[in-house]
Amino acid sequence: MPHVRIVHLALALALGLAALAGCGPKKRPDGTLDAGSTGAVTAVPTAVEPKADAAHGKELVAQFQCNRCHDGLAQIEPAPQNKHCVHCHRDIMDGKFKGKPDTIARWQPRVKDLQDAPSLEAAGKRMAARWLEDYLLLPVDLRPGLVQAMPRLDISREQARDIAAYLVAGEVADTAPAPRGDAGKGRQILESKACGTCHAFSGVAFLGGTAAGALAFTIDPKELPRAIRLAPDLRHVRARMSPKRARAWLADPKAVKPDTLMPKVALTESEITDVLAYLYNATLDVPPAKGVPARLAVLSRRVTFEEVDRKVFHRTCWHCHSEPDYAIGDGGPGNSGGLGFKPRGLNLSDYNGIAAGFLDGNNERQSIFAKDKDGVPRVVRALMARHAEEAGAPTGEVRGMPLGYPALSLEDVQLVETWIAQGRPRT
Repeated sequence: MPHVRIVHLALALALGLAALAGCGPKKRPDGTLDAGSTGAVTAVPTAVEPKADAAHGKELVAQFQCNRCHDGLAQIEPAPQNKHCVHCHRDIMDGKFKGKPDTIARWQPRVKDLQDAPSLEAAGKRMAARWLEDYLLLPVDLRPGLVQAMPRLDISREQARDIAAYLVAGEVADTAPAPRGDAGKGRQILESKACGTCHAFSGVAFLGGTAAGALAFTIDPKELPRAIRLAPDLRHVRARMSPKRARAWLADPKAVKPDTLMPKVALTESEITDVLAYLYNATLDVPPAKGVPARLAVLSRRVTFEEVDRKVFHRTCWHCHSEPDYAIGDGGPGNSGGLGFKPRGLNLSDYNGIAAGFLDGNNERQSIFAKDKDGVPRVVRALMARHAEEAGAPTGEVRGMPLGYPALSLEDVQLVETWIAQGRPRT
């Protein structure tokens, strides 16, 4: 009621003026507030983060099916071969996947660069729990050499905290300061050891290094492409690893993580200190802002389903929205569910499946072509949201597609939108 609002406002104003005059509530030695003549005592609110639950984190890792991409999870077996994305891609490249030779030959160029995901073995000996928590909520492009990236899962802050606790279980947080070595010498050492062969270090001048550099003599040439794909951007070291853990890593990577491709580089203790000084203290340039591109105007030429299917749906989208009967009962996260997502029944493997749409939160069918308040078809909005995610822009409730993969080209999005605008012709 209006008069109640006025009383509340007057009371708030009076308390504010009293505080400014120095006659407001006083803090007691025990941290409570003395409300003055009223005799009321009000506790000081303190922000206390809930304690992380590592056991629950392990359950969540199973729920989000992290083992479909990542090996090295403690007490969790790798996913079955037919559901392990990375292992499946390797089998296709190695000729071990059962299928028609012409089909395998067609798939191989598409999965050539999708054979790797970082192992999470010894995660606690390498990564800080808080960094892991933030990374799960908003993944960054940690490994520039990998085509795919960590997908933006449907995960809460509390769930991310529990998963991080599981991954670093048993490890004690290290808050030691960065070493006070010679950063200039550290930079020279990184260059002389050809660390830029594998690692990017965004924000500083290029480190240099080629496949013919010093590291090429310590890494099996057959493994060098994988090493480059899996090498993280050194920009994130200072948030991702404590200096103490980074020192142990530089001294002997395989002693920390036996399955790593990172070689043991000959470094003295003094050289390691200098390298760490550069990694942790070098001034980093602000990353260039990446704008969200505008959609291209629809084409004037005719676009058929066959063209859209060949260039978009069956080339990219089909990975997560496939036909369960064809894929041994697993239609992918976007169809029969997975990676923590509920089944949505969206089958993009053929025209009828696409036309059938998806299941919403009420288990009712909705069209992927329905337009939002701005007149943009739902599927086009999702494809453009991936561009926004890559630019670090918010997308609200819309999750960018394809999940965890590079945004489709604007030309491919244009193709899809043109086909929709033309009435989605089948032929």
